[in-house]
Amino acid sequence: MLKLALHWQILIAMILGATLGILLNLWASRNETQSLAGEVREWTISDSSNHTEIKITESGKTDAYVVDSDYMSGSVPGNVEVDDAGITRHYFVTVGQLDKKYPEVYRLYLAHGRSWSRYVGDISGSLGGLFLRLLKMVSIPLIVTSLLTGITGLGHASRIGPMFGRTLGYYFVTSLLAIITGLLMVNIILPGERGPRANVPAVAAVAVEAAADGNHSGGGLGSVLWEQLLNLIPTNPMESLAGGNFLSIISFTLAFAIFSIAVGGNTLDTVRNLAEAGFEVMMRMTMAIIRLAPIGVLFMMLGVTASQGGGVFKTLAWYILAVACALAIHAMVTLPAILKFVAKRNPWEYAKAMSPALLTAFSSASSNGTLPLTLTCVEQRAKVSNRVSSFVLPLGATINMDGTALYEAVAVLFIAQMTPGFETTMSQQIIVVITALLASVGAAGIPHAGLVMMVIILDAVGLPTEKQAMIIGVDRLLDMCRTSVNVWSDSCGCAVVARFEAARKAIDTPGPMDLEDQP
Repeated sequence: MLKLALHWQILIAMILGATLGILLNLWASRNETQSLAGEVREWTISDSSNHTEIKITESGKTDAYVVDSDYMSGSVPGNVEVDDAGITRHYFVTVGQLDKKYPEVYRLYLAHGRSWSRYVGDISGSLGGLFLRLLKMVSIPLIVTSLLTGITGLGHASRIGPMFGRTLGYYFVTSLLAIITGLLMVNIILPGERGPRANVPAVAAVAVEAAADGNHSGGGLGSVLWEQLLNLIPTNPMESLAGGNFLSIISFTLAFAIFSIAVGGNTLDTVRNLAEAGFEVMMRMTMAIIRLAPIGVLFMMLGVTASQGGGVFKTLAWYILAVACALAIHAMVTLPAILKFVAKRNPWEYAKAMSPALLTAFSSASSNGTLPLTLTCVEQRAKVSNRVSSFVLPLGATINMDGTALYEAVAVLFIAQMTPGFETTMSQQIIVVITALLASVGAAGIPHAGLVMMVIILDAVGLPTEKQAMIIGVDRLLDMCRTSVNVWSDSCGCAVVARFEAARKAIDTPGPMDLEDQP
């Protein structure tokens, strides 16, 4: 396997991990009953791919703690319910929520109740997380040194403006095209009208809270955009570096590089030499970590599929189909057309060059975590200049979210179709387009960020935010797909900007173009 190209190694590892995880999930379930000695207490635990129940009887009173991902059946009527047998049932969307509210019950479940599939899934997810941590470890120093090297290499601050304008223009156009593709697909397939109308549980709000952990705190669209503007001006750049605030890091590094050019002379030479030396070291470190990518991808895929399985996707099949088709059209038709006719690059060859980054993005569901590998693929495999990639990719990983914007538009209209009495008029769909476009700018490049930003769009069209719980069960799978599209769009943006930069240099400098700037 080591003799195969990296993208084949990653693909084989991804398929192997997914296959093992699904097989484990199908075969491994667990049921256990025990009475604790010296206490009038008995517990029973059953665990399968989409349903976990911990039943505890003490002093004649029985409480059941249920984690159920079958959102569409309407079998989960509320957060707490007392059934006909007098059993008080507490319903949760994820085992993580059980841990937050009833940690003792969760510890009992960990010690005695986990099925082999969940046990293996938890361990594999942790091991895959180690690889993701290694990528995140090098991402910030790689971004800083790469951006400094690229900008100081321009030699003149006036050259930054055109590159910045072209980059933002590309982001706006592709995100808008992605959202329109999503709206067309959801109106053609009508996934929300092909299944039973959902009776959404009150515990849905807990699910939204689960997705929001560590992500954006919510609020209106204006507050999101204002917060992004504030992030452009860090009060403490060192704190932003330590906290991993990508937008603050990019803006400060960009300003530092521009003023280094303005000072010029020996100062500029010193900054450039230090940046180039640091960039060489970080690239060598990144390449060493990338060799571990097949192993990391295998564990990440095994962790996801062993824990979740495929049963949860059955009732949401039409919704998954709508999102997948829209993402596929954007990734395989729209972006390749831009590559072919705007960037003048062969889409198939460019996709092959980017395949290690795309497969890693799929398995990790983190565009920020994949950034070091994306930079490496763009520069070393796609042969795009560092001065372009170091500017376009870090900015794209922060604000260019084609897949996320498309997903949010499809998801909101799906929820609207599933809601009795709610009609999606053309004006409301236009609101969805505008809000999804702006909200995607505020979405962090981390798993489940799109779910949190969706609250803004649901508010904008007058849908209750708790309806989001209908799709949380399949969000991880779709998150992997849309992250790959995000990374693919960023990569295509490098080719587009590089082509115009090469053309600009050909005009500014008579004679043959610098090979470094040729696409």
